Amino acid sequence: MEIYQATIEDLEGVSNLFNMYRMFYHQTSDLEGAKTYIKDRLESKDSVIFVVKDKQEYVGFTQLYPTFSSISMKRAWVLNDLYVDEEARKRGIGEMLLHKTGNFAIETGAKSISLETASENYAAQRLYEKNGYKKDSKFYHYYLDLVE
Repeated sequence: MEIYQATIEDLEGVSNLFNMYRMFYHQTSDLEGAKTYIKDRLESKDSVIFVVKDKQEYVGFTQLYPTFSSISMKRAWVLNDLYVDEEARKRGIGEMLLHKTGNFAIETGAKSISLETASENYAAQRLYEKNGYKKDSKFYHYYLDLVE
């Protein structure tokens, strides 16, 4: 298996994984929309995507978005998406992606990586906690939905 930062040459493979990721979170399949979204992220360089390939098959990805911490006055990353193809699970791919993002965050001088997952996604919670992520007990997270 190999893991690396995705480029536009990975558009098809990453878009397929991204579409499956969205479907996992109960969104309607939209491969063309996924492709447009990922293409925009790669071309504008406003996110960082790491991909795992097993031979020539795309089996997992993660997407990070940059942010900053005003309190620490340092860069931080938001791990917004992490997905492993259902048939490739239980092979350490999720952990591989977490290690890659952690090393990348250190290399870029970041203070932290934050993430959210669904409250019923127990497998992801176990993976994150096993890899040192801690559930936030100090702050509540809010959002304002602007599109219905």
